[in-house]
Amino acid sequence: MAGFVNYIKESFGELKNNVSWPTWAEAQSLTILVAVFSIIFSLAIWGVDTVFSNVISFYFDLIK
Repeated sequence: MAGFVNYIKESFGELKNNVSWPTWAEAQSLTILVAVFSIIFSLAIWGVDTVFSNVISFYFDLIK
């Protein structure tokens, strides 16, 4: 258990002293960028899924 507590203390020390954190403005702009690309990517996947679904439905309608 002492090893785990020591690990947590060292982890917090590492995060506090050695990690370079972005500024608040940088974090906000990067968050918006990630959100926009996530929406674009999800719309692209939805579009491809819709096209494939229609193609497969058309194919199975043809072989009936």
